[in-house]
Amino acid sequence: MANSLDALIPRTRNLNLMIFLACTSIIGVALYMEHVMLLQPCGLCITQRVFVILVGLICLASAIHNPSEKGVKNYALAAAAMCVAGGYFAGRQIWLQHLPADLVPACGPGLSYIMDNFPFMDMLNFLLKGDGNCAEVSWRFLGLLSIAELSMLGFIGLIGLCLFQAFRRR
Repeated sequence: MANSLDALIPRTRNLNLMIFLACTSIIGVALYMEHVMLLQPCGLCITQRVFVILVGLICLASAIHNPSEKGVKNYALAAAAMCVAGGYFAGRQIWLQHLPADLVPACGPGLSYIMDNFPFMDMLNFLLKGDGNCAEVSWRFLGLLSIAELSMLGFIGLIGLCLFQAFRRR
């Protein structure tokens, strides 16, 4: 019985490649939504994208490096930490989206304007904190889940895979 289950679980390198491909797919969907569906990402959306990219790059590096057991664990925990950080920003956006209208922060200028006219630290604060633009829900998956909620589900799935990778028996 154990041998049949072992055959179903991908090897370490293959799982890292699968996580990388999942992250690539997530970014591909985000770019499709931005450039084809014309949904403009807010600061928190962009921040979440950065963490998805970091998870993917860490897992790709692990797959290429093919480290020892301790190295696999370190890579997987680093990727899991990026998932936690990305999940935090998804959670912040979900929180903003569920605030009563009178408590939503004021909308600021667009990201391109901020990048062109404000110091780096102000731009970084905007990306990490969000504003009223981040509270706006302009699309829902099947009429139920906002993009931020889908992002949170993605981070939960990715952290599950990363933690499995970190603590699996080899």
